[in-house]
Amino acid sequence: MTGRMRAIAVEEFGGPEVLKIIELPEPQPGPGEVRIRVHAAAVNPTDVLLRSGEIARLIPQIPPPPYIPGMDAAGVIDAVGPGSDDRLKIGDEVIAIVTPYGPHKGAYAEQVVAPAASVVRAPKGSDLAAASTLLMNALTVRLGLDALGLQPGQTIAVTGAAGAVGGYAIELAKTDGLRVIADASPADHGLVERLGADVILERGDDLARRIREVVPQGVDAVIDAAMLHERILPAIVDGGGIVTVRGWKGPTERGIVAHPVFVGTGLTDTAKLEHLRQQAEEGKLTLRVARVLPAAEAAEAHRLLEAGGVRGRLVLDFRA
Repeated sequence: MTGRMRAIAVEEFGGPEVLKIIELPEPQPGPGEVRIRVHAAAVNPTDVLLRSGEIARLIPQIPPPPYIPGMDAAGVIDAVGPGSDDRLKIGDEVIAIVTPYGPHKGAYAEQVVAPAASVVRAPKGSDLAAASTLLMNALTVRLGLDALGLQPGQTIAVTGAAGAVGGYAIELAKTDGLRVIADASPADHGLVERLGADVILERGDDLARRIREVVPQGVDAVIDAAMLHERILPAIVDGGGIVTVRGWKGPTERGIVAHPVFVGTGLTDTAKLEHLRQQAEEGKLTLRVARVLPAAEAAEAHRLLEAGGVRGRLVLDFRA
């Protein structure tokens, strides 16, 4: 006799109010899978795209609702399926990156089943709320930097630098030996400086012009977390690159290559996930929690995220 669990579901697309608490059978891990008793799930912009239905424009082949949103879970392993390696065992504190579009749905649930390959131990010294903010955003940046293939000493600009993706972009670019130019409002200047940016410029639509004043030849690449798209292209050297986060692929100009990053391509890249965990443990990546809310207040978390200005990630607490 299996038990029941609660989850936050999207049964129809719409505003934050469509997020509903539902009861489901307790999921069971299959071969090569583990089950996690979720303590915390980070709230990401992709969760908002899913809830609103906007995601269907980006991923036309997704299955119809209902969905359980969430891609970032942190908790404790409470069951291990057959054939899982001995890297993970019952009782381990772990973080996982999951997809709402797979058979086991997303992270907004009391329990989630995930491929063992998508699960790593939580960074030592971090609580699970903070740990839940790592994988999806940092992996997005890692995939983007890998696509660009820059060499130490080259220069990259990061837009939206104070946000969660932008913050990891600064820190991962610095660990790769790159010079980082970042944007910030006056209120975020200190934060972006602490994250390690070499040059900080006022954010806004004419950021490209300000970058050229600092780097007349143009930067080698941009990680465009602010989604400036064509407005940031003039900052980039001929033949340079731009990493984009919502599927934008141009048109570009002057031979600039657009690299739209989809985090779903890296969900089972355990080596990348382990490296990100290690970098967080070593303090090279800063885990930033804006606020922790009870899971029952998921709609409020979505409202706060959509209102803008959140620094770090909102996190839902599923322990209650």
